[in-house]
Amino acid sequence: MRTIQILDTTLRDGEQSAGVNLNGQEKLEIAKQLVRLGVDAIEAGFPIASPGDFEAVKQIAEQVKGTTIVGFARATKGDIDAVYESIKGAEAARVHLFIATSPIHMKYKLRKSPEEITEIAVEMVKYAKKYFHDVQFSAEDAGRSDLSFLTNITKHVIDAGATIVNIPDTVGYMMPAEYGYMFKRLKEDVPNIDKAILSAHCHDDLGLAVANTLAAIENGVDQVEGTINGIGERAGNAALEEVALSLYTRREFYQATTNFHLEQIARTSKLISKLTGMIVPGNKAVVGANAFAHESGIHQDGVLKESSTYEIIKPEVVGITSNTLVLGKHSGRHAFRERLITLGYSLDDEKINVAFQKFKELTMKKKEIIDDDLVMIVDDQQLKEQPFQLEYLHISGDIQVSTAMLRMKLPDGRIEEEAARGDGLIDAVYNTIDRLSGIKLKLKDYQIQSVGNGRDAAGDVHVKVEYKGKLYHGRGMSTNVVEASAKAYIDALNRIYTKRDVYRKQILKEIG
Repeated sequence: MRTIQILDTTLRDGEQSAGVNLNGQEKLEIAKQLVRLGVDAIEAGFPIASPGDFEAVKQIAEQVKGTTIVGFARATKGDIDAVYESIKGAEAARVHLFIATSPIHMKYKLRKSPEEITEIAVEMVKYAKKYFHDVQFSAEDAGRSDLSFLTNITKHVIDAGATIVNIPDTVGYMMPAEYGYMFKRLKEDVPNIDKAILSAHCHDDLGLAVANTLAAIENGVDQVEGTINGIGERAGNAALEEVALSLYTRREFYQATTNFHLEQIARTSKLISKLTGMIVPGNKAVVGANAFAHESGIHQDGVLKESSTYEIIKPEVVGITSNTLVLGKHSGRHAFRERLITLGYSLDDEKINVAFQKFKELTMKKKEIIDDDLVMIVDDQQLKEQPFQLEYLHISGDIQVSTAMLRMKLPDGRIEEEAARGDGLIDAVYNTIDRLSGIKLKLKDYQIQSVGNGRDAAGDVHVKVEYKGKLYHGRGMSTNVVEASAKAYIDALNRIYTKRDVYRKQILKEIG
C-alpha cells in the first residue's frame, strides 16, 4: 500500500478566501496543528505578497518542525529570492513556483508563446535549484492546457531539476475521468517522469475537487494538495479531510493511505473554522455537525442495532466526541496548564497566571467548563494585546430604542468613552465602536453559534465587514452575546489595522 503525500495549502490558497485575513499568531497556531494532523508539507504563504506575509512565513519556518515548509512563488527571481529568505530557517524547505500553461492564460494574461513559457519555466527552475534541493513546479490552469504541450514542459522542468510537478485544475473545470487521464498520459509519455513526483491540486467550482483528486490518485499521483474544510478561492479547494477519509474507508479499493493522524481531523477543522470565520455547514462531509446525526426512524433503528448499517465511519475515528467536563472550580493550576498544552497553547508563567484567574472567574458563571471555554480565555488574553481594545461595555434599551456605552483603548494609547443608539443592542454597540474608532465599517455578515450546551453556553460570534472595498472577518466569544458581538467587530477592526500596513497612517489620521 503506497503512501500519498499531503501538501496543505490552507495558509496560502485557503487564506485567499474572501474576507479571510489571518494574523501571524493565528497562522502559527494553524501550522502547529497541521503538524499534529500529520501533513507532509505546509504551504505557509506567498512571501513576496507583503511584508506581513513574509514575516508570517518566516516565523512558521523558524518555529514549526516535523514537516516541510513551502513558499509560493511566481516564476521570477524576485519571488524565488523572497521564498528563500523567508524559509531558509526551516527544518525542511521547498519552493513552489508556477507559471500558466493554458492557451487562454498564455495569450491574454502573460502574452507569451508556448516556447517562451517553457524557456522561463526552465530558467526559473534552474535558478531555484541554487537555493533548494526540493523544487516544485506548477503548470497553472493545466486542466485547460494542451496535453502535448503539458507533456513537453513537464519533461523540460524535470530535466532542469524539478522534483515535484503539480498539474492543477485551477478553475475547477475538469471531470474526474478527464483529470485522471491527464496523469495517466503524463506517466506514459514523459520519458523522465520517474525522476519527479506528480501532484494534484483541484478547485471545487463544479463540486468535483475531491472526486478529481481521487481520480488522480487512481492514476498514479503521489502527492495531493488541498485545504482543511475545503476553503479557498471562489468555491474552494479539495477538502483534505474528505480525501484522507476516502482513502482510509476504501483502502482496499485505493491501496493507498496518508500520514494523517485521523483523530486530529475534527479538532483541526474546528480550529480553521474558528480562526477564519468560515463556519462549516451542518451537512459538510466528515466534519459537519450532522455528519453522524440520524433523524430518520429507520436509520436510528438500524444504527442502534448495528452502527455499520448507516455509518461507514465511526465518529471517534476523526476525533468527534461529546464535550465532557474537563476542568472545574476545584481544578488546580497544574491541571489547567496541562490542558492548555494539550490544546496546543504554550504560555509563559505570567500569561498562565492571568488565564488561570480568568478560568476561576468563569467557573463561577458556568457549571461545566469545556475545551472551547479555555480557548475563549486564551483568545481574550490575545485580544488585550491588540491596537483597539474593549475596556468597558454597558447596554440599555427596549424593543424600539437601544443605547450602548463603551470605553475603548485606541492604537495611540488613548482611552476614550462614547455612547450611541441603534436599532437593537448589537446595532447600538457597532455604532458606538464606529464613533470611538472614527472608522465607519460596513457590516456584511453576522453569525452566532453556541459553544457547548445549556443556558450558560458561550456565544461565538463571527462578522464580516467591508473597508475600502475589501472584506475582513472578526470573531469574539463570551458568555454574554452582546459582548461577544462587540469583540468580533473590534477584532475585524484590528485585522484591518494590522493586516494592511498602507492603512495605518490613514486610520491614525481618521481617529484623530
